[in-house]
Amino acid sequence: MKKDIILKAENISKQYRLGEVGTGTLSHDINRWWHRIRGKENPYLKVGDSNDRSTKGSSDYVWALQDINFEVERGEVLGIIGKNGAGKSTLLKILSKVTAPTTGSIKSKGRIASLLEVGTGFHGEMTGRENIYLNGAILGMTKKEITSKLHEIIDFSGCERYIDTPVKRYSSGMTVRLAFAVAAFLEPEILVIDEVLAVGDAEFQKKAIGKMQDISKGEGRTVLFVSHNMAAVETLCTRVISMQHGKICGDGNATKVISDYLQNSSFAERKISFDNIQEAIGNNNIRILYAAIENASASDKYDVIDITSAIDFKLKIVNQTNAERISLGYDLITIKGDIVFGSGGKFDCKIGEITELCCKIPANLLNDDVYQINIYFHTNEMRGLYNNGELLTFEVKDVKRESGYLGKINGIIRPQLKWEVKNE
Repeated sequence: MKKDIILKAENISKQYRLGEVGTGTLSHDINRWWHRIRGKENPYLKVGDSNDRSTKGSSDYVWALQDINFEVERGEVLGIIGKNGAGKSTLLKILSKVTAPTTGSIKSKGRIASLLEVGTGFHGEMTGRENIYLNGAILGMTKKEITSKLHEIIDFSGCERYIDTPVKRYSSGMTVRLAFAVAAFLEPEILVIDEVLAVGDAEFQKKAIGKMQDISKGEGRTVLFVSHNMAAVETLCTRVISMQHGKICGDGNATKVISDYLQNSSFAERKISFDNIQEAIGNNNIRILYAAIENASASDKYDVIDITSAIDFKLKIVNQTNAERISLGYDLITIKGDIVFGSGGKFDCKIGEITELCCKIPANLLNDDVYQINIYFHTNEMRGLYNNGELLTFEVKDVKRESGYLGKINGIIRPQLKWEVKNE
């Protein structure tokens, strides 16, 4: 049977120049022009480091994507997974024609609706209703077609009370609800969704995943779905691609690709450390010089931690805001996206100086699993400063188990509880 290919990526690569906006220097531009008029290849396509954010490169150029090839059939739900910086969002932007590839080509049939970031394509001064019509027009819909779907879009988004309010007054959750509803109900042939569903609450995520299943199975349309929530990817997707350093490293059955991805030894990163603020991760508000899961039962950063040992989550940060009092919190999340617990508080962190913080996770609490630290910083008034959804990754196992059973105990956690036995 002949395949009905609706989207095809051929030899897609994307190169960026680090440190500056634009192509770089005048000499580089002249050199490119001179090679082009002689019918020769761009000389800067031959140089550049791979997209590995954990190592310091030697080149001013970096390949965000390298030699990406795949096909997507009509009605398929394709999941794309990978660490932050693997190239997932860059790939979706190219597929959505937001940006052009450096080399290669994209072939598609039909309209593509993209939901790449919260508020993409929305005008803050316009109302929610006006933005629905604006987005529909961008997708090539007529006013009559948009009007016929208007009630369904507003009802699904749950924003009816605020639909005639300017979008700039919406919360991020309301914005993504409306954006998803517009993208899903205006009937594109291909729906492209980045990690924006993480902004919505649990109820909306459930509705959104149900709608995506209806779109693919019931209506035969194609969905490309990027998420760090492995449970959602495994449930929703018929096929999964995993990416690392801008390259495809797995493509096939959802369960198998996810399993291989999670077992990859290079996936775990229990410790990050930087010599100076310039290299540290973060932004203009917060810099993280050091973050680690420290534990006596695991000396190497890739070793597993025994469940019977307490865990120290240590941080060294630099507060670059204009106020000492900041709010810091983190969620401990299983690799499939289940939140185990959250913890945090408000702390005095001297401006421009290194502050060390430590949170102790008790022994005999966590179950056998791979965990991630999702950290977030806010001002004292709870205005967002910085967040990182994949700060650290570590594995916990019952390596000293005495019973013959080797499988995982049921539940997200497995605390050591006290039992009493009374014989009458």
